[in-house]
Amino acid sequence: MLSAYLEVIRMRFLMMLAYRVNYYSGILIYALNIGSYYFVYKAIYGGQEMIGGLTLGQMTTYVAVSWMGRAFYFNNLDREIANEIRDGSVAIQFIRPYNYVFVKMMQGLGEGVFRLLLFTVPGMIFIWLLLPIEFPSDPGLWVIYFVMLFFSFLINTQLNIITGLFAFFLENNEGLMRMKRVAVDLFSGLIIPISFFPGWSKSILEWLPFQAITYLPSAVFTGKIAGAAIVQNLGIQVLWFLLLLVPMVVLWVKSKTRLFVQGG
Repeated sequence: MLSAYLEVIRMRFLMMLAYRVNYYSGILIYALNIGSYYFVYKAIYGGQEMIGGLTLGQMTTYVAVSWMGRAFYFNNLDREIANEIRDGSVAIQFIRPYNYVFVKMMQGLGEGVFRLLLFTVPGMIFIWLLLPIEFPSDPGLWVIYFVMLFFSFLINTQLNIITGLFAFFLENNEGLMRMKRVAVDLFSGLIIPISFFPGWSKSILEWLPFQAITYLPSAVFTGKIAGAAIVQNLGIQVLWFLLLLVPMVVLWVKSKTRLFVQGG
């Protein structure tokens, strides 16, 4: 069975490879995004050395790493699942000898590996040539960052699958998917680092899973989080991964009694 799931990863990777030109152009689009944020934050900092616990150099690195990390963990599994539910093609998954939800996660991983190798890595090199990015010199920190980035993928994918499965109950969950995407981008620290939020809102966000997607790994990479706090924040990611398994499994079990096909 493991070989079957590995084949799912390989097939999704090859499918993405067929449209790789789109991702090469995406590097330029992301570079423009990162460059825009850099000049905005440069103006905000002005003559100040540090804001929100980050220097301008750390902020530049944070923005670049956050956006390029997003290229790895981002996927459209919620929309794929919702479409399969609406057209009824998900019905065949009930009788196949594998777990539908796990297959979706493997498809997302195949897409993520493609994005990591052909988008994130070359994109970071391209941005590094243009902006003053500060890479950590400790190899161990790189290892920890990639472990945390993998958990970012898992948590974001779980949220996508949960959102997609709601199509069984809502018939049309387009609004929910849009709301989820805005919430992830805003509350994960992608657009604004969580350390920049007011105290009361920062306290609320620390109880939500979104920070585990972008802020925690990026803050570790830039040195905002260091020492024993790194292990603690990795533990937060692991905890959210385990907690999100519960609604994902419950929704999938309940969904099997809710299938009906729209259209003909």
